[in-house]
Amino acid sequence: MITSPIWLPATLAAGGLQAWRTAVQRRVSHSLSINAAGLVRYLYGIPFALLMLGAYSLAFPTPLPGLSSLFLPFCIAGGLAQIIATNLLIMAFAHRNFVVGTAYAKTEAVQGAILSFLLLGETLSLISWAGIGCGVVGVMILSTGGKRMGAMDFLRAMRQPAALTGMTSGFFFALTAIGIRRATQEVASDDHILAALIVLSVTVTLQSGMQGVWLLWREPGEMRRVFSTWRVSGQVGLLSALGSACWFTGFATAPVALVRIVGQVEIAFTMAFGHFYLKEPIRRSEAIGLMLVASGVLLALAGALR
Repeated sequence: MITSPIWLPATLAAGGLQAWRTAVQRRVSHSLSINAAGLVRYLYGIPFALLMLGAYSLAFPTPLPGLSSLFLPFCIAGGLAQIIATNLLIMAFAHRNFVVGTAYAKTEAVQGAILSFLLLGETLSLISWAGIGCGVVGVMILSTGGKRMGAMDFLRAMRQPAALTGMTSGFFFALTAIGIRRATQEVASDDHILAALIVLSVTVTLQSGMQGVWLLWREPGEMRRVFSTWRVSGQVGLLSALGSACWFTGFATAPVALVRIVGQVEIAFTMAFGHFYLKEPIRRSEAIGLMLVASGVLLALAGALR
């Protein structure tokens, strides 16, 4: 159920910010381990998340809302799922280029639609499902990296490390969305932006603790590098906090599946950053795949607005 029209601009902004953050984070990952590169987005995101919550509370004064007993468990579940998903996405980059690694993870849209139906009872119109199908075809074309592939080739490609890692990342990103949506529903407030900012502040703090403890235990030497890269890592934290605030607002005001389908516009921003920022070429097949993804987004919107 859509409770506010703010979900659409928030989701579109989230897609652009996430693509930008991922591009910067990939450069950080060249000098950090997978876990350390994942930690910077949460650790350096804390001050920005708290700053946004404080600024919003000052701009729109209201008593802090109550939190149910399920609030913290859902924040922990969503935060842990995001840690796993982010680490898997960084691993996917090691197998294929930036655009393709992200494209595999974008199967999250269809996985999110199925999981949100099974776990939350959220439903979509047939037109929106057609949009999902169109988007998945576009993602699969993007995942070929410009190669001509038949149906059997696609099936064989699904067994490759990049495909398995990327799709598993998408699965955990879908679980993240569900956990965060449920957490926002446990905030006793009709102000969806306030609820999203509260969930964001609590979640990034928990994530910093979870991944920070893991890093100190398994890779203590990487912690020093996390702080020595503060200039670039600070950018990651800022972009991550802004992007997550937009994502969380979308999840608080619209069905998970719809937010994730529209969020596929991120692939357009991803291709732009891959081409202009990381100097990766855009092939003809990737342009076709992008058009299919965009068509899928439009169909999903048409189905939601009926």
